[in-house]
Amino acid sequence: MATAAPLTPERILEATEEVLRRHGAAKATVVDVARALGVSHGTVYRHFRTKAELRGAVTKRWLDRTSVALAGIVTGSEPPEAKLRHWLAGLFDAKQHKAGDDPELFATYTVLTEENGGVVNDHIAELTGQLTAIIQQGVADGDFASPDPALSARAVFDATSRFHDPCYAPHWSRPGIDEAFVAVLDLTVRGLRA
Repeated sequence: MATAAPLTPERILEATEEVLRRHGAAKATVVDVARALGVSHGTVYRHFRTKAELRGAVTKRWLDRTSVALAGIVTGSEPPEAKLRHWLAGLFDAKQHKAGDDPELFATYTVLTEENGGVVNDHIAELTGQLTAIIQQGVADGDFASPDPALSARAVFDATSRFHDPCYAPHWSRPGIDEAFVAVLDLTVRGLRA
């Protein structure tokens, strides 16, 4: 007789994501997650003390997929300008796919991000930290001019928000959005050049 895989936080988060996909944020419960795992809801609560903690963890997991993918660009060997372009295009692409590939799940996570502001703030801090590293490299290489790379990174993040802030998701599939992105990207890069 095969034994079930041990219950880990990761397995709980996978099941939670599937329950959210099926039921949406408003109807998904810890009991639903436990049922999907074949355990009692008390067992889930041993890993995540509250429903809010579970929802925050699954939100973080969803957001981390983007920041982890982008981290590889930051540590890559491209010159800073190419790296910045690649990173911003990667962020836009990731957000477009999240919104377009599974609109129901994206809507669910939009609700979850609104109720988990701390998780979102940490995600934004991680993303702007990645941008800061790219801009610092550009300054060190003489490609970018910035007296305060962290401030410049936040400005770049804010200037490109139309292409990654979920409130703009309805615009991401409109005609001309790619051309608009390239125009903003070109302007941003020109503004950073030494």
